[in-house]
Amino acid sequence: MTTAKTSLSVDGPKPSNTIPRAIGDFERGVSRPPHVSRLPSQAKSQTQVEKLSIQVEDGADGFVPGFLHMPPDFTSPAPATHHRTAAILLSGAGGGVVGPSSIYLSLGAKLAALGSGIPALRLDYRYPARNRYCVADVQAAMGYLQDLYGLDRFVLVGWSFGGAPVFTVGGSDERVVACATIASQTAETDGIRRLAPRPVLLLHGTGDTTLSSSCSERLYAVYGSKGARQLELFDHDDHAFSGNARTAEAMLLDFVASCAGLKANESEKRVVADCDLVEDGERTELMKKGGDLRPPESVD
Repeated sequence: MTTAKTSLSVDGPKPSNTIPRAIGDFERGVSRPPHVSRLPSQAKSQTQVEKLSIQVEDGADGFVPGFLHMPPDFTSPAPATHHRTAAILLSGAGGGVVGPSSIYLSLGAKLAALGSGIPALRLDYRYPARNRYCVADVQAAMGYLQDLYGLDRFVLVGWSFGGAPVFTVGGSDERVVACATIASQTAETDGIRRLAPRPVLLLHGTGDTTLSSSCSERLYAVYGSKGARQLELFDHDDHAFSGNARTAEAMLLDFVASCAGLKANESEKRVVADCDLVEDGERTELMKKGGDLRPPESVD
């Protein structure tokens, strides 16, 4: 009988022979979704993307790259009347910036375009799969967004290994107002025990052969009953949500907007959510370009 996989984490110090990726290392085509022009005309201008290199000071030091989707009419620092919330989107054990089935590439653009807009940062890691360093990357990104833009509320979203830094940071930092994961591992996720009553959304495919869907079921149980928890299992779907990418993206869009307290009417939400900014046949190739399928990550 095969033992269910629960971790893609790597133990030990940073690799001495590895140089972290720089923002210029990413291939063209991963800054914006390929069909961003399909957004409503009033929202197209709200898909501005900034290429960032965020300094991390944690002993290993260095810079972590990312792509920041910012509404163009955003006033910095965010006024007291603003929701002051940003989403930080984290990939798996190989790093990357487009997410499972390139969901993040589309989600980032839609969050910036919805209503007054939610800034969304697609963040890579300096040393993927090493939670200690990935946590420092997330904390540096939060500090950057707070210092430069006055954003002090964060919704963290993680795929696969990304559940580890999501729940480690979420469980220790009150600036995190909500967490969501897609096909998360359970290793190094003890922070979820301290997350309630802040909301959590857990998505997993039951056909996942990289990390068992029992991982998300376990996280749901460990979170407890003192907060808003939601677990959605997708029959027979794989690790990258190949069969339900649109549904997962729509759920994440709604979750982040709700947790941010974004004021947008339902018809506007539907118009933005229904735009296919990435076609199914483009998803895997974009994951390769974005670095999201570096080993040990997999579509399956």
